[in-house]
Amino acid sequence: MRAQAERVQSSGASPANSATLPYMPTEHQPVLAPELTSLLAPQPGQTAVDCTFGGGGHARRIAAAIGPSGTLVCIDRDPAAEARFESFAAEAPCATRFLGADYAAGLRTLRGEGLRPEMVYMDLGMSSMQVDAWERGFSYSYEAPLDMRMDTRQQLSAADLLNEWPESRLAQALRRFGEERYAGGIAREIVRRRPLRTTTDLVAAVKAGIPASARFGGGHPAKRTFQAVRIAVNGELDSLDDALPTAWRMLPLGGRLAAISFHSLEDRRVKRFLADRARGCVCPPELPVCVCGREPEAELLTRRAVAPGAEEVAANPRSKSAHLRAALKIAENTGGEG
Repeated sequence: MRAQAERVQSSGASPANSATLPYMPTEHQPVLAPELTSLLAPQPGQTAVDCTFGGGGHARRIAAAIGPSGTLVCIDRDPAAEARFESFAAEAPCATRFLGADYAAGLRTLRGEGLRPEMVYMDLGMSSMQVDAWERGFSYSYEAPLDMRMDTRQQLSAADLLNEWPESRLAQALRRFGEERYAGGIAREIVRRRPLRTTTDLVAAVKAGIPASARFGGGHPAKRTFQAVRIAVNGELDSLDDALPTAWRMLPLGGRLAAISFHSLEDRRVKRFLADRARGCVCPPELPVCVCGREPEAELLTRRAVAPGAEEVAANPRSKSAHLRAALKIAENTGGEG
C-alpha cells in the first residue's frame, strides 16, 4: 500500500455513524522518499516519469531536484488523483504533464511518443487516500459498498467479481493474488451467501470460510482476501508485468528504474525483472567458454531491498511492509525483448 499517516480506526466501523469513522489524515507521507530520491539521483534538466502519482509526495521531491529546466510526467488511473495533480502542477518548480491512465498503458503511450526519461519510478499498490475514502470499499475495517476500483470509470467492481465469478475461479484468485491458505472454504462461503453487497458481507464470508483457530492472531482474517479481490478487480499484477519491460526500454543508457512494493507478489516480480536485466552469461556451467554472448543490461543499485527504518515505521506504520529496489541501465538490449 502506498502509505501516508496512520489513521486510528475501529474494526467494523460503519460510515453511517460518524463517531466510529476512522481518523482521516490530512498530510501525505510518502514512503522511503529520501531513499528513492537518492537512488534515482535526479539532476537539473532531467525528465522523470512518476507512474503512480497518488498524493504527489515523491513527485514533489523529484520536481524540486530537476528544477525549472526539467520535466515530470505523472500517471495515475484514479480520477481523484487528477485534481491533486492540478494543485501540485500549479506550484511545481518544473514542467509537468499528467496522464489519466493505468501506468502500463501510460508508459506505452509515452514510449510511442519517443520519450526517453532519465528515470522512471513506481509506488505500487493502493494509496492511503483510496483506503481512507471509506465509500470505495478497499478496507475491511468498516462497512462500505463492495467497489475496490482504482479507476472508478471501469466497469468491473468487487461486487461484480464476488457475485458473478464461479467458485473455482474465486478460489483460484484468492490463492494466486492473496496467497490465501483457506481459499476453497472462503470461495464456497462467498457463493453460498450471494448476493454480497458490502465489505461487512465479505468479512463475514471469510470468517465463516476459515477454521475458528485461524480467526485469531496473524492479523485480520480478511486481509488476504481483500488484497486478492482488489488485485483481481484492478489487474494489478498484469499491469506490473507489462509496465516493467516498457519502462526499461524507454530508459537511455544511464537511466534509472525504481519501484516500491508492499507485498511479496509485487516485490518478487520487481526483484526477478531487475535481476534478469543484471544477469550476464546464461550458458550451461559445463561449457568451458561463453557462447551466448549475453552481457548485463543493468547494474543493481539495491543488492537487497531497501526497507523503512525504525523511525519511519514509528512515524508511519503503513510503511512497514515497503520494499524499494532500483537499477541503473548500462547497456541496450539487442535481442528484441527487454
